Amino acid sequence: MKPETTPSLQRRGRFLSSILFGSRWLQVPLYLGLIAAQVVYVIHFMVELEHLVSGTFKLSEEAIMLIVLGLIDVVMISNLLIMVIVGGYETFVSRLRLEGHPDEPEWLSHVNANVLKVKLATAIIGISSIHLLKTFINAPNLDEKVLLWQTVIHMAFIVSAVAIAYIDKLMPHPEKH
Repeated sequence: MKPETTPSLQRRGRFLSSILFGSRWLQVPLYLGLIAAQVVYVIHFMVELEHLVSGTFKLSEEAIMLIVLGLIDVVMISNLLIMVIVGGYETFVSRLRLEGHPDEPEWLSHVNANVLKVKLATAIIGISSIHLLKTFINAPNLDEKVLLWQTVIHMAFIVSAVAIAYIDKLMPHPEKH
């Protein structure tokens, strides 16, 4: 290789590296979209809450319980969105620089792709549990196949989460200081 081409190759290599590394910023619109989805969930929560409050004296205990479980479900999905938005941005795009902020989530200080996967898997199990509980409360109105398949799917989520956690445990972790 000629000595005069080496700096040119190095410049091209740095340029390509800059483009590849900078491409992480393409994820920002995705996170902004998830924030918009969270706004939709807040609106949905408020509509359901108004339905609960306005129907307090008209609704059966079972109907109230189903609405409350729906509200819990919305909160859990919203929590899942926050984990994906904040954890994903911190892991894959850029540091948030929240050190010392009184509201910094405890889990954010040690988040990485594996921790995020385990947290998301357990959140999905929680959401699935709420759906399954709603299904069991409403069981007399549902087909047995629906009950069976929702239970099977929930168990698949549990098995997947355990497998993800086990794989994470097998992975080498950097020593903590």
